[in-house]
Amino acid sequence: MIDFKENAPQQHEQQAHLNGQSQRLYRNRVRELRENRLMTQSQLARRARVALRTVHSVEKGLKCRMDTKRKILLALGCSFDDRHNVFPE
Repeated sequence: MIDFKENAPQQHEQQAHLNGQSQRLYRNRVRELRENRLMTQSQLARRARVALRTVHSVEKGLKCRMDTKRKILLALGCSFDDRHNVFPE
């Protein structure tokens, strides 16, 4: 079991301007967990069966669908019940 309380980042929201549109960024722990498992973004994308661009966007803090979160969680070896610890929103 993963201890998510240790080193848990505070929920943080930022604004990003992409292609002239403003989008909110939401801090999550995907990059931290991926790096702790010594995985590259490409490896995570393959395991999760999502596009590399999706992993990159999620790590930057852009919102994603619940199905994408589920795929990433499972690829990282987490359960779906851990989603609030990985994706605090």
